[in-house]
Amino acid sequence: MLASVHFKNFKALRSAAVRIEPFNLVIGPNGSGKTSLIQALLRLRTLAALPAAHTTDTKHVRHGGPEIEFRFRPPFERLRVVCACTHDELVCDTLVVLRAPGDPEEKLWNDLRARLLTIRGFLFDHYAMAAPARRDDRRELASNAGNLAAVLSEWREHTPGALEKLEAEFRRIVPEFSGLEFRDVGAERVELLARVNGDAVPADSLSQGTLYLLAVLALAFAPEPPAVVCLEEADRGVHPRMLREIRDALYRLSYPQAFGETRAPVQVITTTHSPYLLDLFKEHPEEVVLANKHGRSATFERLSERKDLRELLGESNLGDLWYSGILGGTPDEA
Repeated sequence: MLASVHFKNFKALRSAAVRIEPFNLVIGPNGSGKTSLIQALLRLRTLAALPAAHTTDTKHVRHGGPEIEFRFRPPFERLRVVCACTHDELVCDTLVVLRAPGDPEEKLWNDLRARLLTIRGFLFDHYAMAAPARRDDRRELASNAGNLAAVLSEWREHTPGALEKLEAEFRRIVPEFSGLEFRDVGAERVELLARVNGDAVPADSLSQGTLYLLAVLALAFAPEPPAVVCLEEADRGVHPRMLREIRDALYRLSYPQAFGETRAPVQVITTTHSPYLLDLFKEHPEEVVLANKHGRSATFERLSERKDLRELLGESNLGDLWYSGILGGTPDEA
């Protein structure tokens, strides 16, 4: 769906653009625009729910303040959407849909808008995941995954096939666990438990990494996934040897046919500070985005666009190259 995002005077992104692939791993120091990219996509989702201005002429876009322009893949390539902000960047409240002269206005935008409204952002919180969840908060995974127990309990009742696939993958990755259980806590809440050697272990006794793995699997096996998933700190709390499983679970979203699924692909934008996770992308540099700081401004660069990449990869792995500062995207540039 998304083809690229273009920033003009938005926070540190004074003049920056990034191409959006099916899977996107964004690396870089603090303040380099990683979170700003995700915030822009979530703002697009919010504004898509409101009435938008439609025009064929860019002069009708509010100029002078920060702007974020979104471009799209077929069949929406003839539409561009601009989010305009006030000069102080505190409010980005104007959405303008730019279309080519003669294009049908309503249907194409309505089809795109329906997909934009499904964009979701996540920053998992293992404390929230470990607590019993309100049973009625079960429609979709919350941004902190704090309703994981309610969502998976709902799957067991209404889409058991999805839960069975999740549990099978969970058992494969962490063989000491034999499955999941759910326990009522009062009349309104439900608690998640994992079976270990015949015992039911409550979620608040599971490790941070185990809970994060379950949350990522909940995204990967969701019966109706969003069009775009933004996940901050994909490596958070996860042992380095488990990172390949996290990557592959997210790959299941972006490349469903490779996993024998027939649903539409989900675009994934995720961030990391882990050189171990970056190492897993040596064969796929087109999926890595370097966020670079230049004083008080920042830019984006696809790793695959580095002309010296092949030479550099012959000498070391990606994680070491990044950590050393050779690739850029490090605090040393600030």
